[in-house]
Amino acid sequence: MIKTFCDIGKIKKAIKEFQGKEVFVKVNLGRNKFSSYKGKIDGVYPSLFTVTPNHEYLGKTNFSYAEVMCSQVIIKKIKQKPQS
Repeated sequence: MIKTFCDIGKIKKAIKEFQGKEVFVKVNLGRNKFSSYKGKIDGVYPSLFTVTPNHEYLGKTNFSYAEVMCSQVIIKKIKQKPQS
């Protein structure tokens, strides 16, 4: 039996907290290929969320919470530098 350390509810809550903030997205494209970019989480919906890239990225920009849970998509918050 496979033990899960988190559930979709926790992932939804974490993604909701990142909404409107800059994030780093790393997407597993299969066969040891990865794509990564910076963007902003715009929409958070019941079954998926959307990411708007900072530059012209031609890949997929909406993801399901299951993809995050299965580590197909990794989302990390970018720390903002304090303004002086």
